[in-house]
Amino acid sequence: MSTMPFMDTAVDGRGRRQPSAPPQDEVARELCAAVFGSLPRRDQRHRAEQYVRGLLCTPGRKSIRNITAHLGGDAAAEQRLQHFITSSTWDWRPVRAALVAWLQAAHTLSTWVVQPLPIPKTGERSVGVGRRFDPHLGQILCGQQSFGVWFVSPEVVTPVGWRLLLPEETHEDSVLAAVRETVGTRTAPTRPVVLDVRGIDVRTTLSRLPLAGLPVAARAEPGTRLWVADPAMPGYGAGPQPARDILTAVKALRRPVEWYDGTLPTDPRVSLAAAMPVTTAAGPLSRTPPLLLGEWADPRRAPAQFWLSNMRLPVPPLLRLTKEAGRVSRAAAHYARQTGLRDFAGRSLPGWHRHLTLASVACAVRALSAVPDEGAVARPAALTG
Repeated sequence: MSTMPFMDTAVDGRGRRQPSAPPQDEVARELCAAVFGSLPRRDQRHRAEQYVRGLLCTPGRKSIRNITAHLGGDAAAEQRLQHFITSSTWDWRPVRAALVAWLQAAHTLSTWVVQPLPIPKTGERSVGVGRRFDPHLGQILCGQQSFGVWFVSPEVVTPVGWRLLLPEETHEDSVLAAVRETVGTRTAPTRPVVLDVRGIDVRTTLSRLPLAGLPVAARAEPGTRLWVADPAMPGYGAGPQPARDILTAVKALRRPVEWYDGTLPTDPRVSLAAAMPVTTAAGPLSRTPPLLLGEWADPRRAPAQFWLSNMRLPVPPLLRLTKEAGRVSRAAAHYARQTGLRDFAGRSLPGWHRHLTLASVACAVRALSAVPDEGAVARPAALTG
C-alpha cells in the first residue's frame, strides 16, 4: 500500500515545521486508485473517481444533475451516474475499510470522533426522514439524522464511516452501530473513541462499548445522574446525583489546562478542569470506575462541559482528547459545503451510503491536499462511458 509523499515543509499553528500538502489532483489520483480497488469493474472504478472529482469541483449543491452538468455530461451520462449511486450493486463497506487502511498507513491515528450530522429535508419520502428534536441545534429538525465517524490525526481530520438513524433504532443503537462498523477491532493498539453526541444515555452507551475493548470519552449532560465512587470525596454514599452537582462540590480540585484549538497561530487556550471517579449504577464498585470530567469556561459558574470516560488518564491529556471534537466540528461545517455531505437527493438507503462514502473520499482528498482557493480547483475531464 502506498502512502502520499509530501513535497515541502510549512509551519503549523504551534510554530513547528510540518510537511506541506501535495496538490489536490495528485492526492485524488493516488487515493482513488487505492480505495476503489474493491469495485469489480473498471467502469465502476472510473465512475467512482469521476464522482469524487465532481464533488470536489462542482460549485453549489453537489447533486448528480449539477455534477453531470459541470463535467459536461448529457442526459445519458446523468442517468448512468444516477444508476451508479442509487441502483448499482457495488458494496460501499470495502471502500470505507480501504479508506481507513490507507489513512492509517499514511498518518498516525490519534482518535476516532463520533458526531451527528443533521440533514434537513423538505419531503418525507427519503429514508430516515422524520421530525425530531435535535439537542445540538436546540430545535425540531425535519429531515435525516446521521452519525459520522471521523479519523483524527495531528495532520488530518476526515470522515470515514456513517450511520443513518432509522425509525426502528434509538440514538444509542445508531451511535454504537456506527462505531462497530467503522472502528471494530481494526486498530492495534486500540485508539480512543470520543463520542460527541448530545441526548444519548451515556451510562448505557459506556456499559456496551467496553465490551469491544474500546477506550471511550463520551459527552454527558449536566443532569446525568451518577454515584460518587471515592469515599474521600463529597457526596459519597449519598445516592445518585446530577453530574453538575458532583463537580460543583469539588471545584477546589480544579486545575488550569493548556490546549490548542487549531485556530490561533501559536497561543494555547486555558481551561479549568477537574475529574472525579464515579459509577453509573448502584452496587459494588468496579475495579476501575469511570471518570467524570468537568471543564469550566467561567470559574464563577457551573461547569460548561461534562464528559464520562472509562480511561484513567490524568486530567490534562483527557481534556485535550475531548478537544478533538472541536476540530471535527469545524471540519464538518466546511466539508458539508465543499464536498456535499448533505446533498444526496435520492430516497434509498444504499444510495445514501454510496454518496456519503464517495463524499468521505472527497473529504479526505481535501484534508490531504493544498487547495489555494475555490477557483484553483482543477476541472476534471468530462463524463464518459
